[in-house]
Amino acid sequence: MAKDNKTKVKVNKLNLWYGDNHALHGIDVDIYENKITALIGPSGCGKSTFLRCLNRMNDLIPIVKIDGSVVIDKKNIYDKDVDEVSVRKRIGMVFQQPNPFPKSIYDNVAYAPIKHGIVSKGKECDALVEQSLKKSGLWDEVKDKLNDPGTSLSGGQQQRLCIARTIAVKPEVILMDEPTSALDPISTEKIEALMLELKKDYTIITVTHNMQQAARVADYTAFFHLGKLIEYDETETIFVNPSNKKTEDYITGRFG
Repeated sequence: MAKDNKTKVKVNKLNLWYGDNHALHGIDVDIYENKITALIGPSGCGKSTFLRCLNRMNDLIPIVKIDGSVVIDKKNIYDKDVDEVSVRKRIGMVFQQPNPFPKSIYDNVAYAPIKHGIVSKGKECDALVEQSLKKSGLWDEVKDKLNDPGTSLSGGQQQRLCIARTIAVKPEVILMDEPTSALDPISTEKIEALMLELKKDYTIITVTHNMQQAARVADYTAFFHLGKLIEYDETETIFVNPSNKKTEDYITGRFG
């Protein structure tokens, strides 16, 4: 499927339980570097649960049990000697609802890099904030009001601020959990254009309910159903010539 693509994330026999509920069943998938991979499927099929396995956010839920491996650059992030905070620094996350910190636009971007010791306060931090806001396509809109609260921005701008905040800590992978579902069409278009730009530097994995969005932005698409990965292939193949009847039924709107 991917002759010249380099695997960035290798998921092997990943199972997850919420208490007695077996939510993910033996997921095996290779996710490729500098590509956008979309996760599609009906509500409750395990897409977001799978996404959160990739930066160990499910660790925060006491009843969760996970087995299998998620290998990023030859290291299983679930190994005992791996610190989940360092995992979340390498694997950023953008949520469905924009969630800026109750801080200034500047501090939203600067907070984590200073805390992690990536930059020190002053010119070095100023440069990182500017670079991150430029990369997220927000700089021209906010450069004269960096001291305003992040919450004063529109929904679409807040989401781009959250993307700037994510890339400020220099992650390798960016996870996006329905990043445009709370946004209007114009803001959605901006975020999609931004995703296509960002994949030059990052590997992006996005959950989307919007089939057209997956078709527009994703290089690869994974179809989940009832906690199983039913089919995974180049996006065009999934949409035009899926090999599984369930995939075809979902994409053509027969269920979901």
